[in-house]
Amino acid sequence: MSADRAVLESALERGEEEGGSVEFKERLSRELHLADGRLESLAAQLRHRVLSGDGTATYVVGVTDDGGIAGIPPEAFSESMDVLSILAEEADAHIEDVETWGVGDDGERGLVGVATVQEGAMLDVDDDHIVVGTAGHVDHGKSTLVGSLVTGTADDGQGQTRGFLDVQPHEVERGLSADLSYAVYGFTDDGAVHMDNPHRKSDRARVVEESDRLVSFVDTVGHEPWLRTTIRGLVGQRLDYGLVVVAADDGPTKTTREHLGILLAMELPTVVAITKADAVTDDRFEEVEREVERMLRDVGRTPLRVDRHGVEAAVEELSDSVVPILRTSAVTMDGLEDLDAMFERLPKTTTDTREDFRMYVDRTYSVTGVGAVASGTVNSGCVEVGDELLLGPMPDGSFREVEVRSIEMHHHRVDRAKAGRIVGIALKGVREEEMERGMALLPGDADPPSVRSFEAEVMVLNHPTRIREGYEPVVHLETVSEAVVFHPEGGQLLPGDTGTATVEFKFRPYLVEEGQRFVFREGQSKGVGTVVDVGE
Repeated sequence: MSADRAVLESALERGEEEGGSVEFKERLSRELHLADGRLESLAAQLRHRVLSGDGTATYVVGVTDDGGIAGIPPEAFSESMDVLSILAEEADAHIEDVETWGVGDDGERGLVGVATVQEGAMLDVDDDHIVVGTAGHVDHGKSTLVGSLVTGTADDGQGQTRGFLDVQPHEVERGLSADLSYAVYGFTDDGAVHMDNPHRKSDRARVVEESDRLVSFVDTVGHEPWLRTTIRGLVGQRLDYGLVVVAADDGPTKTTREHLGILLAMELPTVVAITKADAVTDDRFEEVEREVERMLRDVGRTPLRVDRHGVEAAVEELSDSVVPILRTSAVTMDGLEDLDAMFERLPKTTTDTREDFRMYVDRTYSVTGVGAVASGTVNSGCVEVGDELLLGPMPDGSFREVEVRSIEMHHHRVDRAKAGRIVGIALKGVREEEMERGMALLPGDADPPSVRSFEAEVMVLNHPTRIREGYEPVVHLETVSEAVVFHPEGGQLLPGDTGTATVEFKFRPYLVEEGQRFVFREGQSKGVGTVVDVGE
């Protein structure tokens, strides 16, 4: 809910005039306004308003014909937006943005809102799009580097561009990210398309709309206490590449090796950016570069220096076994052109192994006038506005029938989203408090399993003694982070062992499918696994 009523007051002041771009509506209903003949006339009216406003119309909903504040219930406002979206589509336009305000004492009278309608159909995001997960130790410049990439501006040396990604007030105050952040920039034939101000929804939407190729970043958390969140970002998103940062004034740390190990365990092609090159001597930089090379060789990977072999070689050779290394500085912008060139050329690595839609819920929130929203990365298939889906499993193992009300990608409304897109999906038929991270969305005609235990091939990477019957780590699978109980075949697994185990969720079921990879952790113990059987 917006606290600034200036947009509303401006629209009311301009008023509803013949030949103007402002339209007042108390409410819109499917039954009345989408009936035969009515739809066509209202779509023609909307088209007229859009043309009168040079491509933009303003619809004020929840007011009387003379502009008096009426307010309507949230359900009615949501239906009004659904109807307005249909009218806009009929008029070759789309809803660009919606702002709402509660009216009356404590908002009990309901809502009033301003919808901005833009000429042109909703963006069809079929353009090339890669998703990059960033990782690295706290204060190594991970978020700052991403901030400079997406804005095309140099940092001030104090982490100014990092502020474009830290979305919570306490994160900005402390200079530490405590949750996943997201950023986007793009490319056309003319070069990079940057954001002027990533905090503006409209600016992110502009990048999505203008770009022929998109690069989305999932920026993870570098501080050790939030390692669980980092794993969620690296495992739970449908990433094409990993980007590990190492600060030249510090060098690789235990956290660096931890994050790199997760990326490589997930078989994700990875790039290493050595940051803060401006803060050290050339000798120190070369020393850190050699440390990074040793770290990569220790885990069976071949380092490739981009400054020596070039960007084209890095793009061609980047794989599960070859890891390019770049010299970068967000302050001097050293190396950022090379990163741009790589991200512009790197092919998408994730492919659809199935045709039907899947998305694991990463975040949930509620938008006034829209309702419950589930955000995450589309794992497979395609989802469209109006689709009937299943959400679940619920704690009791059941799945809930829901309908897609709207889809947003980096604050730009789209009519569909396919695999690899990071989206927010507004759902009808469920309340936000009923949704949980780790739930999945899938087609309405699916018959999904509700899995309480599964068989897995596991590799123990580190453990102080041996894993025995009843061992209880946390499993990270897709966006699921849940305590489990291990039942190893043969009764035990030793460090370095690969074996079979039954993995049982302690508290509730999830959607688990054969072939999914996961990470498990408990204290200093860690390992990886692959689901081989979910039973019936």
